[in-house]
Amino acid sequence: MKLHILAATALACLAVPAAAQDKDGKVAEAKAYQPQIVTTRHSGSFGGQRINYSATIGETILKNKDGVPDAAIVTTAYIKEPRDPSRPVTFLFNGGPGSGSVWLQMGAFGPKRVAIPSDARDDGAPPYPIVDNPDALLDVTDMVFIDPPGTGFSVLLPGGDPKNYFGVQQDARAVAEVIRRWLGDNGRWNSPKYLGGESYGTFRSAAVANQLVNTTYNDVGLNGIILISTILDYSGRAESPGNEVGYITTLPSLAVTAAFHGKAPAGDPSVIAETARQFALGPYASFLLKGQKAPAEERAAVRRRLAQLTGLSETYLDQTDLRISPGRFYKELLRDRGQTVGRLDTRYTGRDYDNAGEGPDNDPSFFGIDAGYTAAINSWARDSLKFKTDREYQAIGRSVRPWDWSTGDSDQYVNVAPYLGTALRENSGLRIFVGQGWYDMATPFFGAEYSLSRTGIPQDRTSFHYYDSGHMMYVRDEDRVKLSRDLRQFIRAR
Repeated sequence: MKLHILAATALACLAVPAAAQDKDGKVAEAKAYQPQIVTTRHSGSFGGQRINYSATIGETILKNKDGVPDAAIVTTAYIKEPRDPSRPVTFLFNGGPGSGSVWLQMGAFGPKRVAIPSDARDDGAPPYPIVDNPDALLDVTDMVFIDPPGTGFSVLLPGGDPKNYFGVQQDARAVAEVIRRWLGDNGRWNSPKYLGGESYGTFRSAAVANQLVNTTYNDVGLNGIILISTILDYSGRAESPGNEVGYITTLPSLAVTAAFHGKAPAGDPSVIAETARQFALGPYASFLLKGQKAPAEERAAVRRRLAQLTGLSETYLDQTDLRISPGRFYKELLRDRGQTVGRLDTRYTGRDYDNAGEGPDNDPSFFGIDAGYTAAINSWARDSLKFKTDREYQAIGRSVRPWDWSTGDSDQYVNVAPYLGTALRENSGLRIFVGQGWYDMATPFFGAEYSLSRTGIPQDRTSFHYYDSGHMMYVRDEDRVKLSRDLRQFIRAR
């Protein structure tokens, strides 16, 4: 027995130094990490102007509370030459959480873009054309695309703790630090400044704005926040029993989709959307809030109108208790044609393994574009911008899971719209641009309208703009041109 005890004690003594050595090794490796920063020079025509610009792709090293490097954040900055510190600068990112900035960079605002089909067809096989992008915003603003940890080429360094980065507030703090560092390193503290995000990137924009203004005395004043395909309040996404908000805020998107595919009367999507809004806010909301106390004649009238708007049969609507979840809608709308509709963009259609399921196998509006974008960002960053790495570019990364959704406010569901209300109330020069696609079911336009019309959010400096496509409205050529034009006006109007 004594021998066993002595042996166990010896092993325990050996384990501590081994763990310490492992930790010391990771710390040493992290401290030795050398960030890569590469600048190349280019020229292009943007907004009708010929512009010389530099492209700098590089890593910003963030440190933990002990001063040890634990994350390498990659940014790609496009700066008009010669440099002008009075020019606006716009910080851009995508969403996910877990998405790299490839979508906005290679689809909408970067100096090059990938030319995939504009008419809701899939992108097919390579090679994918990488072309000049005259719709890039370099004539009105410098741009810095940010890939938060776990997205794009950005990574945690050895010993880096995911809990310090993979969450609403942690992510926002990291992005805010990168922005502050960039402003200092590039002499741009007094430049007009804009934040721009897509999808969860809009959620991040609100959280980052809160970090830049309300958490330190080193405030960063903002001129504008650009929200593209907006999600600020997750109550509309929660398909929990008893939560009726999502059924109300998605109904107008169902209606314009049904009309697009010939399942409901055709017309101008803005007119169809307004008709559906009024029904959703009135008879439909009233019916849902009454629950099982709604009388039979009211139920029949609502069911009849729902069928007219959504293209679904009254029999099917009865089976869903007049509550249409998006996942079911994607499968059911065109079931008689053997097709599904997309989530990110409901103009897209796909075919499943069979036609019997309740939901689609996949999202045809994502697999219809993802290969082209991934090829484009790797080719552009590695070959043209000369960024050398053996890391894979994370266009939609899973490495950020699990994600900490806490905002630090107890007894509150996840909603960052109040951050924007505070920012607007405390900065009279701040304006908000909201861009929404009619055919976006991932972040429905009525959900954005709902979240930004709540109490405490000034309405006079928020402008909405709508596009005849989906979540990534810039995929459609006409909408990319319109989005670019709308944003030029927004930035020039400061």
